[in-house]
Amino acid sequence: MLEVKSGGIETTVQDYPGRVGLLDQGIFPAGPMDDLAFRMANLLVGNDPGAAGLEVTAGGAEFAFTDNRVVAVCGADMQPRINGEPIELWRSYEVKAGDTLTLGWLNGPGFRSYVAVSGGIDVPVVLGSRATYAPGEIGGYEGRALKEGDQLPLGSAGNATPGRRLKPSLVPTYTNEWVLEAVRGPQADPDYFTTEDMEFFFSHAWTLDRNSNRTGYRLDIHRWQWARKTGGVAGGHPSNILDNGYPVGAVNVAGDQPIILTVDGPTLGGFVCCAVVAMGAMWKLGQMVPGWDKIRFKEVDIAQAAELVQQMNQLISEESLEGV
Repeated sequence: MLEVKSGGIETTVQDYPGRVGLLDQGIFPAGPMDDLAFRMANLLVGNDPGAAGLEVTAGGAEFAFTDNRVVAVCGADMQPRINGEPIELWRSYEVKAGDTLTLGWLNGPGFRSYVAVSGGIDVPVVLGSRATYAPGEIGGYEGRALKEGDQLPLGSAGNATPGRRLKPSLVPTYTNEWVLEAVRGPQADPDYFTTEDMEFFFSHAWTLDRNSNRTGYRLDIHRWQWARKTGGVAGGHPSNILDNGYPVGAVNVAGDQPIILTVDGPTLGGFVCCAVVAMGAMWKLGQMVPGWDKIRFKEVDIAQAAELVQQMNQLISEESLEGV
């Protein structure tokens, strides 16, 4: 078992790629907001990269171990410690029965840390995944964020080896000003937005609103010009359309406000989507700080978006690690 001493601001059980294939049932995939750090943490402790682990948002979490394990923390720097002693990010460590792992508060850019434990978190599989989908209260541990006293079952530890780390040259750089690759459409110019609207979208430094979470990342208000006067039969505002499916990562424009639909987002609705964040860039969303960070969208085509995914998948490999 892994005992939760403190769940911090928000800590959930996640796996990768989450609950895929259920958009038509009204369920977004869930899973880690930053799948790059999540999968790398699993790789460091000898798990399958998609094995269930912990997503710690903003910090303040503490866990106790009941047997010998290997553990790794990747992502934002929350000054992690084992038994009070500082440890490095992006590196695996041995822990023993009675040891504690503590994640403090954010120290520099980034917003989420990921904790992988050899054997993985062995909560029940629900609809093909162990990921916590909080809007539906399914998956993870009782479908909710963790709290003090929770006991998380662990899988077999196997033959995990401590003392491995990600090569320093491959550690991702976090910032407060992000460039986010996105594909234009499905509702863009010239039918829904003007050319000037889309030029503004891809050039403006958007501020991430403080009211942002795993359901949606709200950006600042903008007065769009719009290519049409109304939504016709769908509604009076030009952002209205007849309900249609939303892709994961869609930039949904509801009236004057763009909202990036993140991993727990709604699966359909009646507003236009001017762009979709490339799957290989979605990890960046997980490290953006609401109310603080800025985003510039960089337009890519489908082929370039696919290449981003391939590059990231190649990074999640043993060749990216080294012994200490």
